[in-house]
Amino acid sequence: MAVTLPLVLALSACGGHVKGVMQPLDLAAEPRGNAVVDMLVATSRQPSDNPATLFSGERSALPSITDVAVSIPSGKVRAAGTVQWPKKLPPNPETDFAVVRVQPLATAQQGRDWVHRHASGGHAMVFIHGFNNTYEDSVFRFAQIVHDSGADVTPILFTWPSRAKVFDYNYDKESTNYSRTALEMTLKALVEDKNIKDITILAHSMGTWLAMESIRQMAIRDGSLPKKIENVILASPDIDVDVFSRQWSELGDRKPNFTIFVSQDDRALALSRYISGDVQRLGQINPAEEPYRTKLENAGITVVDLTKVKSTDRLNHGKFAESPQIVQLIGQRLVTGQTLTDSDIGVGDGITAIVAGTVNTVGKVAATTVATPVDLLSGNIRPLPKKKPADSGATFQSESAPLN
Repeated sequence: MAVTLPLVLALSACGGHVKGVMQPLDLAAEPRGNAVVDMLVATSRQPSDNPATLFSGERSALPSITDVAVSIPSGKVRAAGTVQWPKKLPPNPETDFAVVRVQPLATAQQGRDWVHRHASGGHAMVFIHGFNNTYEDSVFRFAQIVHDSGADVTPILFTWPSRAKVFDYNYDKESTNYSRTALEMTLKALVEDKNIKDITILAHSMGTWLAMESIRQMAIRDGSLPKKIENVILASPDIDVDVFSRQWSELGDRKPNFTIFVSQDDRALALSRYISGDVQRLGQINPAEEPYRTKLENAGITVVDLTKVKSTDRLNHGKFAESPQIVQLIGQRLVTGQTLTDSDIGVGDGITAIVAGTVNTVGKVAATTVATPVDLLSGNIRPLPKKKPADSGATFQSESAPLN
């Protein structure tokens, strides 16, 4: 109880909003000043037969695609980086995020037609959510990211079967494995679409495992990754660093531009590490520390350290979406494949980074040590002994070759 109760309280608090928001509002006109985000939602979830939820957390052998539109209240009543969940149903579009259209698409051709209508400069962004997310959680979060980032993209959400329950962590992890081919099919459909020039994959938390496994599978199956997959952004990746090294090396010679957002005070990843054999999680590394720094630079991977960025999330696990500066960085620079510099990411604001080829941009950041779940969630961190990065042996290295 001492270990699990704080975890339940912390993670359950993240999902304490009203449920069943997918029933579209019947509005004669959008509220003045509101923005509407259109997205194509692909999923490996089982349909729920309930229009208020649309899809459950169970697995489906057949993927589904849906046209969804979300109304976002005016900037006068919301701060960038936040999702305004309704306090009661139906939502008030003047103050709340509200679904205004849900249209199931029965065929792949209908999906291609949707992409053709929404092609925006030929840039597509595919978002894959993390652990403990319902269908509607992922829809609202992606709508917020698309809107706040100002990204000129065709928005594609891939949502996998999460039961959105704390004690179903292992079920969720196996659901990502179950969904690898469905995500690969989604990416291939975009690659083959003549309206799409390039693809950015943005994945969060456990969704980063699914993203890496799917593109690894694609690279192995086809001999290499398609050129259209230009950018991969991993936010708070819940991946064992040794496993990521193998995944990365098996992508082949032509790799996309990789950007990783990390935070050493990410309590969710500290918990994951605690229950995963005390192997460092990729999203919690200190990029200024060896051997990570040299190996990341040699690999050409950009790592942005958000440790000093303030967050309203007590687990510090969603900083990439909450920070207006970072979410705009994603939408206005990373999506277009532009190389970052220290001035782009605001080193003066406490954000540090390793940018490939620019060794001197890294600031000194003290690594956070692993503590027990009780200490982490209470905020009273009493560190346990921590292995030095050099002790990890295979860190950022495959069995056959280093990550370079």
